[in-house]
Amino acid sequence: MKTVHIDVAVIGAGTAGLAAYRAAKAGGASALIIEGGAHGTTCARVGCMPSKLLIAAAEAAHHAGHTDMFGVHVDGDIRVDGREVMARVRSERDRFVGFVVRGVDGIPAKDKLAGYARFVDNTTLQVDNHTIVQARRVVIATGSSPSLPAPFTAFGDRLIVNDDVFDWETLPESVAVFGPGVIGLELGQALSRLGVRVRVFGVGGGVGPLSDPAVRAYAREALSAQFYLDPDAKVLEMGVVDGRARIRFVALDGEETTDNFDYVLAATGRTPNVRGLGLENTSLKLDARGVPLFDARTMQCGDSPVFIAGDANNILPLLHEAADEGRTAGANAAVYPDVGAGLRRSTIAVVFSDPQMMMVGSRFADLADGEFVIGAVSFEDQGRSRVMGVNSGLLHVYADKASGRFLGAEMIGPRAENLAHLLAWSHQQQLTVERMLDMPFYHPVIEEGLRTALRDAAAKLEQK
Repeated sequence: MKTVHIDVAVIGAGTAGLAAYRAAKAGGASALIIEGGAHGTTCARVGCMPSKLLIAAAEAAHHAGHTDMFGVHVDGDIRVDGREVMARVRSERDRFVGFVVRGVDGIPAKDKLAGYARFVDNTTLQVDNHTIVQARRVVIATGSSPSLPAPFTAFGDRLIVNDDVFDWETLPESVAVFGPGVIGLELGQALSRLGVRVRVFGVGGGVGPLSDPAVRAYAREALSAQFYLDPDAKVLEMGVVDGRARIRFVALDGEETTDNFDYVLAATGRTPNVRGLGLENTSLKLDARGVPLFDARTMQCGDSPVFIAGDANNILPLLHEAADEGRTAGANAAVYPDVGAGLRRSTIAVVFSDPQMMMVGSRFADLADGEFVIGAVSFEDQGRSRVMGVNSGLLHVYADKASGRFLGAEMIGPRAENLAHLLAWSHQQQLTVERMLDMPFYHPVIEEGLRTALRDAAAKLEQK
């Protein structure tokens, strides 16, 4: 077994790990990136990019079948070729992964080590049975994996996670989805639009990441009109019969129902990849999930020379957050113990359902009752939305009663991904509602709906 001495050892070559490695090198430290699995980030391989490829196909099918309102009639049936759909998903997915792999290939060979790392102590790692890494500092960037609740083992080989979907060669006839969060809604709706019979089951009434009761209720109604969605399902029995998944449940009409599916997609969250790292051999304090306690500003674990970034810490499992956290962790590892706070941008989250959902800044659930006003707009009669036939949606913006400052927003509606960016920039600049209303709005655009919501908030601020 050979021994390697290095300033910074980075465990994981995903988005956070690659950012940490580059930041450590930029900070003048020697760095080694350790990866035991296939190269290619979660986003490129099994996350944001392949899911958007599937959604793009679903949108094409949906729009082709919904042109009558414009006086445009498509003669004949819309035919979805499952093999062609999945061939493009896999091909383009592999292309995106290739970009990441080429980036890793560009890292000098002396800075890469293949294998699974395990802590011997705070700064000593054993990589498989071939290398001991003596580091001065360590960055944990091991990502996350889909979590599978124990009862789902009843589905045997009919149980899949989102990672499996993107390796399909064709589309199945039916899929049950457990978990109406971001992944469950995006994939469930896309599969439904591509002709797959889909039922989506949830627990507790949640829809996507929304916490505002009115916006969440609107989302539930809007999406339920398109595919079977029960965010608070009562499932009575799960199993496999004759090679198919069988679920007995209480349907939305109150009747007990039994249905069979080709697959059951578990979209029930993700778990940080920290098991097997040997963290019990370190002095790090761990939370109930076994994740090291850390400072979200510096990414440092306690006062130790260990840092954690990206999905491994499970704060905000988003690509841009992982990149920012990786840069902070790597930069601080390079100069430890003189660590400092890294960049923390205003929170922005988007769900690529149809209608889309978004959240910016503080969620409704995070705000103190009585200390803010809500500016609202429905997109049902909003001009440009009606022109395009996408007039379904509700936006709530939140403003501080005392200062008038914009605090956050939640929305389901058209072009939410674009409005989210405008609002996130406004939030990061700590603009007031009044200042936001001074900004230009063109006509006719969907952004005029945002102006309506801001005007509503401004009027309520005057009445406080």
